[in-house]
Amino acid sequence: MERGGSVYIMTNRKNGTLYVGVTSDLIVRVGQHKAKEDPSSFTARYNLHLLVYHESLDGIEEAIAREKQLKAGSRKRKIQLIEAMNPEWRDLYDELIKEEGEALE
Repeated sequence: MERGGSVYIMTNRKNGTLYVGVTSDLIVRVGQHKAKEDPSSFTARYNLHLLVYHESLDGIEEAIAREKQLKAGSRKRKIQLIEAMNPEWRDLYDELIKEEGEALE
């Protein structure tokens, strides 16, 4: 069975530093970023604690390919993606947790 994956973008503020990542468990991974589990990581060093964009894909291989595509793209394109999904640059993490809880009910 193929496991799904997610691509996500973290930041510290609107139009701030951007980090593009990929994971098979978005809630756990973003929680690790927020907790600064690896103090030497890019997200910890730049205090990237806001989940401002994410997309789910069917397989982790697809998610990795999408991550590479996003990383190769311009900053302008990343900002366009964020603003299409999340024009206020809100932290989407709590909504993600709420959706997960509702899905389990």
